[in-house]
Amino acid sequence: MSRDRLYRILAPTLVFVVLIAVWEGYIWLFDVPQIILPTPRQILGALVGGFQSGLFQRHLAVTAQEVFAGYGLGVFFGIAIGAPIALSRVFEIMFYPYILALQAMPKVALAPLMMIWVGFGIESKIMITMIVALFPVLVNVIVGLRTIDQDRINLIRSLKGGTWAEFRYVRLPSAAPFIFAGMKTAVVLALLGAITAEFVASEAGLGYLMGQLMFRLDTPGVFSVLIILAAIGVSLFLFADWLHRRVVFWDAPDKLSSGGR
Repeated sequence: MSRDRLYRILAPTLVFVVLIAVWEGYIWLFDVPQIILPTPRQILGALVGGFQSGLFQRHLAVTAQEVFAGYGLGVFFGIAIGAPIALSRVFEIMFYPYILALQAMPKVALAPLMMIWVGFGIESKIMITMIVALFPVLVNVIVGLRTIDQDRINLIRSLKGGTWAEFRYVRLPSAAPFIFAGMKTAVVLALLGAITAEFVASEAGLGYLMGQLMFRLDTPGVFSVLIILAAIGVSLFLFADWLHRRVVFWDAPDKLSSGGR
């Protein structure tokens, strides 16, 4: 194992151990009530108990459906809408102002409307998640398809390549790093959108469960749900980053993370 890789493992581990020790020490020293700040051991107990009882699995399954469905739709429509806007001046003039207006609107404000239009089931949460995930992909698609090397376009045209050849061999490969950057941002926002929608009105999901735990003043339970959400967010981001490395291999994200070495 290289020194750099060892450092990347040991440094966060050391920070985690110190943080837990300071946390435990602060609660013991100042006798902080559990309702305000539970100890890491109490949170771990709530986390293990929730999984043993099957409570977390039931709500996690609902939130996972909302996130994956909403994220998939957001990516699809982000590419489907962004590509015509980037490639056609007419589409940009007609639709881009309305897209910007929708982007500027707080997404939480749309949640009650979605409940009225779609209902209180999982469909309304998927819609909110889709809207939240759509814009990072949309913006990056537009920027990526416009950030191209003009010499490559001229080369394709000199070889009598049509619009499809220009898009396939020049614009799409050039835009791919931007698209995946938008997808990595959207995958975290999708989780945020699903939880926000569950806070507004729902009958299941981790956001709904967190609200119930807060109502019962079960602070260790709330922290345990937060840990689950953090783990999901990190896992989704790492998966999107892994997919980025496999598909857009020429972009070399490793160079960015290693300081350009």
